[in-house]
Amino acid sequence: MPAPLPRTAATLAAALLALGLPALAATPATALTGPVVVSSGLTGPVTAAARLAPTPGTVTVTGAGSATAAPDLAVVSAGVEAVAETARAAQEAQSRAAGALLRAVRAQGIAERDIRTEGLSLVPVHNYQDGAARLTGYQAAQTFSVTVRDIGRTGEVIQAITDATGDAGRVHGVAFDVSDRTALRARAREAAYGDAHAKALQYARLSGRSLGRLVSVTEGASGGPYPYPAPADIADGGAGVPVAPGEIRDTVTVTAVYELE
Repeated sequence: MPAPLPRTAATLAAALLALGLPALAATPATALTGPVVVSSGLTGPVTAAARLAPTPGTVTVTGAGSATAAPDLAVVSAGVEAVAETARAAQEAQSRAAGALLRAVRAQGIAERDIRTEGLSLVPVHNYQDGAARLTGYQAAQTFSVTVRDIGRTGEVIQAITDATGDAGRVHGVAFDVSDRTALRARAREAAYGDAHAKALQYARLSGRSLGRLVSVTEGASGGPYPYPAPADIADGGAGVPVAPGEIRDTVTVTAVYELE
């Protein structure tokens, strides 16, 4: 009858049987003098159950969502421009026109914080003929951004600018926006997350698995808010330039990783 295996050898034999490997033959006690470690090749000892545990599968999806809102403010880009034979005369003419513009928008109830100079320039004007340039005068210009918070009066403000500045006036454009984008962005995020979750559920079903826990979610670049064409009534109900504000759209993308069970 062979001698009983030492504790270390018995432990090794049990581990090998658990791994489905044949046990080592009985070995004299003197052959096993130190602790026996069964390792999977990773740093440190691991149990057989941990080594055989499968790594959970994952699914990675990208979701996109958008939300729209009616704008509640307008930003009018307008300015003045004057040409004269001398730089001084051009600047003086431009200053008179700019003063008229500012008085007009203030009379429309626009607050000082909503009026900002965006650009100021004075450049020579040349007449090119037969390859030669001849100085003919100077052009002075100034541009402003005017924020209209009572969006229904946008057309009146534009009309007041053109009436006050005459031939020197320039209206470069109008952009509509929302004063607080927080709620709009939150709704776009909800839509994007819902789209990603629905895709993950579908992929889990197609693979014969069930959807497990959310591992990570990353928000990508947003796409707005920006003006979005949509049917709209004329915003200005009285005299003035007719404008149509449309809608503001915000778009968000998210990337989500889920475990599959």
